[in-house]
Amino acid sequence: MKYYLAIDIGASSGRHIVGWMEGNEMKTQEVYRFPNGVEMADGHLTWNIQALLSHVKAGIDEALRLYPRIESLSIDTWGVDYVLMNGEEEILPCYAYRDSRTENAIPKAHELVSFSEMYRRTGIQFQPFNTVYQLYADKLAGRLEKATDFLLMPEYLLYKLCGVKSHEYTNATTGGMVNAETKEYDGQIISALKLPSHLFQALSQPGAYLGDYKGIRCVLCATHDTGSAVEGIPMEGNEIFISSGTWSLLGVKSPRPITTKESEQANYSNEGGVGYIRYLKNIMGMWLVNRLRDELCPGKPWNEITQEASEKHFDYTVDANDPAFMAPESMKAAFDAALPHPPKCPMGYFRCAYRSLALCYQKAIAEMETITGQTYSRVYIVGGGAKNPFLNRLTEEFTGKQVIALPIEATALGNLKIQMEAAE
Repeated sequence: MKYYLAIDIGASSGRHIVGWMEGNEMKTQEVYRFPNGVEMADGHLTWNIQALLSHVKAGIDEALRLYPRIESLSIDTWGVDYVLMNGEEEILPCYAYRDSRTENAIPKAHELVSFSEMYRRTGIQFQPFNTVYQLYADKLAGRLEKATDFLLMPEYLLYKLCGVKSHEYTNATTGGMVNAETKEYDGQIISALKLPSHLFQALSQPGAYLGDYKGIRCVLCATHDTGSAVEGIPMEGNEIFISSGTWSLLGVKSPRPITTKESEQANYSNEGGVGYIRYLKNIMGMWLVNRLRDELCPGKPWNEITQEASEKHFDYTVDANDPAFMAPESMKAAFDAALPHPPKCPMGYFRCAYRSLALCYQKAIAEMETITGQTYSRVYIVGGGAKNPFLNRLTEEFTGKQVIALPIEATALGNLKIQMEAAE
């Protein structure tokens, strides 16, 4: 029996999952789980990369204790964030994507390269946290002067394990600097922004071997977690997917990038996939309800929250993608400001959030069907949101599509699938 290890790290938690094949069926066992989250330091939101690396190594040790021979491992995380390096030394702090440091950098970057030109070249939707804006903010702050490399989060963690620096294609595309046609970093954008060209190395594809750690081969999966999640969905035909976690990533597989004006205006993204384009849109996701729970009813079980929310009659909605919900000090206050009047009880906020997400899904699907000229009949939902029967029901009602909720670790399954295929 051959065993493989997927290390899947999200913005709120990480997990180590060992996988193996029994006949034609993949079996898995979670062997380690750990918390993750942004930390406030000197007025900025940051990642504690030392703690992350410590958990990554501890989970590998636990996997080896249970499965002494592991063929390979790979790591996937959220996209866009990175660690600046000066040789072998980190340039800290490591900023988190929800930090507001790009606010002043974005208009200055667009004076040099308009967003329309960026979109035409990369096909990546506008988000204030795109890597291109974070790097330009670093340039303006002088943080790139000693930088020899920048490593996106999973590639940084893999480097710390095996000593090899890499740039993985699917993850790199999320940042708004990879040319949609050439599938390499776009030299014209980099040159126009006067970013150091030596930071932008050739891109590697999922399945590439990097080096070893404790006798385990370190390989690249689709290191952007959504890239691996889409690989892990047992989908019949090409239908709509929603990878539902802190963010809801809603999209379809496309054989080629779509960079039309209509696509730009709808703010759809063309992210790299394993042999296809992930044509998708970011929607705020479970971040809304996670923050509401922290504020209104800490520790209350989710099944009780969703059941009680489904029984309320507060039917107002908000724009779930409004920047006001990105990182508010109070999520409740952000909802209060966006509503004509606040709910009378805490569960009204959750009902509003779930209905608002379903409405966002409806609008995004309508836009996507218009732009692609395709009509889809099913929505496959994976990730934490797939376990939410109330949101699944609302999604079916709002979109008119059949919802297939798969409460599986799709990201880990996709991570493992790519490793296994690379070993063949």
